[in-house]
Amino acid sequence: MTFTRTLLSAVAAATLLLAPAAVTQAFAQAYPNKPVKVVVPFPAGGTTDILARLVSQKLTERLGQQFIVDNRAGAGGNIGTEYTAKSDADGYTIMMGTIGTHSINISLYSKLGYDPVKDFAPLSLIAMVANVLVVHPSVPAKNVQEFIALAKSQPGKLNFGTPGNGTSGHLSAELFKTMTGTDLVHVPYRGSGPMLTDLLGGNVQFTFDNLPSALPHIRSGALRALGVTTPQRWPSTPDIPTVAEQGLPDYSATAWFAMYAPAKTPAAIVTKLNQEIDAILKSPEMKAQFDQQGAQPVGGKPQVLADLMKTEIEKWAKAVKASGAKID
Repeated sequence: MTFTRTLLSAVAAATLLLAPAAVTQAFAQAYPNKPVKVVVPFPAGGTTDILARLVSQKLTERLGQQFIVDNRAGAGGNIGTEYTAKSDADGYTIMMGTIGTHSINISLYSKLGYDPVKDFAPLSLIAMVANVLVVHPSVPAKNVQEFIALAKSQPGKLNFGTPGNGTSGHLSAELFKTMTGTDLVHVPYRGSGPMLTDLLGGNVQFTFDNLPSALPHIRSGALRALGVTTPQRWPSTPDIPTVAEQGLPDYSATAWFAMYAPAKTPAAIVTKLNQEIDAILKSPEMKAQFDQQGAQPVGGKPQVLADLMKTEIEKWAKAVKASGAKID
């Protein structure tokens, strides 16, 4: 009798130990069983929004539940990013982050309502994107050297719009200012959409913006591209020279976009989302759509994104310090 009781107790204890793992696995297998919110911390129309909608549409098709984009713009992406960080870690709120929200802002903002490393579970590195220096047609410069000469002849007179403080466009311009010794005036916006509207209207003279956002206006002739910010010419726009090859050989800034869930999201759900997103990014259809937008899909395990973030946080901390940019 005693032996039987002991055996039953042991079996019960083992069942209790296994139960959480079994429940988690079952939960992941059933996931998603309701719509999933995909937070975009910038307005509609910008690169973050474009890429989020492309991936969300395919996740909806593959997983049978709506992945709904929720634009929560403001404060250089910090509002939507903090919202995601503080959301329930159940897989039903995820986000499209950027080099700004998850690498630059931690050094640029003196008070940040989230930690880009501790508060998030990386899902997948979505895409690498070139930034591009584009000017309003009223600006007479036809190349980077002419633009530098123009800026030096008119210190403090040329205004550049960006999608917001801490965005890759902002830091691309700050790096350009530091390397060229030019006095250029920053005008931050709440995303690429409103910024490009003002640039097209001539209210600001130029921008460094993500290529997918600016590309339609470059193709239409409404804006003039002077150079891409990557070390080599971008595959989808080989006719646009790099800034580096136009007299600034050490100039380099590449934007990236990635998907995250709140920290403590069950590992099984993180794995499931990572595998689905990776399959989407490897499909010929998605590669073609990204190429049309001027972006290069990446994918890979969550650790690929975690490793990139570590390197980028260190890199941009130095760039922010060198530029003197700081936001209270």
